[in-house]
Amino acid sequence: YLLEKAQTEFNVKLIPIEEQHKENVNRIWASSYTKLLAFNQTQYSRVIHLDSDSTLLSSLDELFFIPPAPVVVPKAYWLPTPKLSSHIMLLTPSSAMFAKIQKEVEKATKGTYDMEIINSLFGSTCSILAHQAYAILTGEFRSPDPEHKAFLDSATLEWDPDRVMGEAKFVHFSDYPFP
Repeated sequence: YLLEKAQTEFNVKLIPIEEQHKENVNRIWASSYTKLLAFNQTQYSRVIHLDSDSTLLSSLDELFFIPPAPVVVPKAYWLPTPKLSSHIMLLTPSSAMFAKIQKEVEKATKGTYDMEIINSLFGSTCSILAHQAYAILTGEFRSPDPEHKAFLDSATLEWDPDRVMGEAKFVHFSDYPFP
């Protein structure tokens, strides 16, 4: 019903896709490769991909004014050694880049998922999106670090959950190991 409504009332163009699923990997992330199909949406000049287990708190239109780049993503600030995340991506679709991504997906085994592919292909060359506004994880609100140093990324700020939520535009429902 909602998809029909989106089509009829808001002129949304629906494009069916085939899930990109692998059997030889961890079941939690076995379909995470599907989001990488966004790189093949070459009928658009730029695409914002949002993971389905997320919610928007306000418009992201300003992202389209970021200077063009193959991909703009936040850092996975919650990891001990931060790398790039992929739960939100501003990208420039490209057939050539999609072909490279598909090769990486084909050879992926347990431990190689969408984030690892993004890091492998773009790790040293991509633009970074501010994680505080665009990439907070719900798990941050139960972080064992009372100062939330990794999230705040600054010695001058103090953790204030109300301020954090007031400034957030996009929240990812991720609180591993909880499903």
